[in-house]
Amino acid sequence: MLARRSAAGVGAVAFWTLAAAGSALAQEEVPTVDSGDTAWMITATALVLMMTIPGLALFYGGMVRKKNVVAMTAQNFALAALMSVVWMVIGYSLAFGDGGAMQAYVGGLDNLFLSGLGVDSISGTIPESVFMTFQMTFAIITAALITGAFADRMKFSSMLVFMTLWSIVVYAPVCHWVWGGGFLGSDGVLDFAGGTVVHINAGVAGLVACLVLGPRKGYGTENMAPHNVVLTMVGASFLWVGWFGFNAGSELAADGRAGMAMAVTQIAAAMAALTWMVVEWAVRGKPTLLGLATGAVAGLIAITPAAGFVNPMGAFWIGIAAGVFCYFASTSLKKALGYDDALDVFGVHAVGGIVGAILTGVFATAAITGADAPLGAIDGNWAQIGIQVKGIVATILYCGLATFILLMVTKIFFGLRITPQEEVEGLDISLHGEVIQ
Repeated sequence: MLARRSAAGVGAVAFWTLAAAGSALAQEEVPTVDSGDTAWMITATALVLMMTIPGLALFYGGMVRKKNVVAMTAQNFALAALMSVVWMVIGYSLAFGDGGAMQAYVGGLDNLFLSGLGVDSISGTIPESVFMTFQMTFAIITAALITGAFADRMKFSSMLVFMTLWSIVVYAPVCHWVWGGGFLGSDGVLDFAGGTVVHINAGVAGLVACLVLGPRKGYGTENMAPHNVVLTMVGASFLWVGWFGFNAGSELAADGRAGMAMAVTQIAAAMAALTWMVVEWAVRGKPTLLGLATGAVAGLIAITPAAGFVNPMGAFWIGIAAGVFCYFASTSLKKALGYDDALDVFGVHAVGGIVGAILTGVFATAAITGADAPLGAIDGNWAQIGIQVKGIVATILYCGLATFILLMVTKIFFGLRITPQEEVEGLDISLHGEVIQ
């Protein structure tokens, strides 16, 4: 009996020792907020918001005619507000919620109106509120980018309706596919900061929108040159600076990989700006400020999917490719096909995003990420290029079809295009009752 009690006592001691050890281990694994990561991500969030207001508003505002600059900037400012509310109500839940049986394609509705988001909610090493707001700024700029394609001709009210629907039906699901546990991310598609989610998505939507609306009145016969390229350059400068939050912030931590993402972002933007300048100089005889600014943005776009995966030499070649391909897409391709993408959203964003996504499959290296297996072709994994193409094709097909349907629905119930008289007068005075003197 004594022996049995002793054995039981030893067993009990062992049990409680293991339980205590397990409890201590569980306590160690409880996620905690890192103040450095949090401080950086709050900063990065502010930088990405700055990309839309004032960055994109000025970039686009300078490129339209003077009679439409108020309307162009008003669209961007209104979308900063509208997309924030849509993201809070349903977008975040669809993008990052648990979709259950539909998890491969879309998140669930458990987090409507940010239900469950509290002061103590944590995502990785930062408060979930910071992560949510950071992702909100991505939803904002993606919608705002599309407006450049149909500049000067869509009704303001219809734009608000269409963008609300688009952010719910297109942006949130595609975001989920890549970053929220969906099928593209599970299949190994590499998109560090939004080559597919943001730029291909916006560029394809922009192309569909400008095709559905048709060309601007006088397109091809009237002078539609930018009214103020200095404003465009200032806007591009805000975009360039803000892009460090966009790309380096997508690491969601203040670490070496974030630092490398910042470095390659600068290199790619610089190389693309110089490449566009040289190509334009050779083709047209003069380098333009508009070309320099647009080239820099093309490089920023192309490095976006690759930023956390490539080294400086990868960024160097990505920048050159972006400058060449986006220049000819925005000039020769657009002229050959005859579509009126007013501010070259497809030529710069979609083409730049495609170039960047494919070259991510080429230049991604485990040396940057610390992965155990090779990442891109440069590591010997040529299959990654095919995986990247799969992500590109899926995004183009879904975005293109869904965007067309949403535009048709909006047209049936609200109409899409302003009247010819309003277009001649300019959207500033006809839609907003304001003008630039």
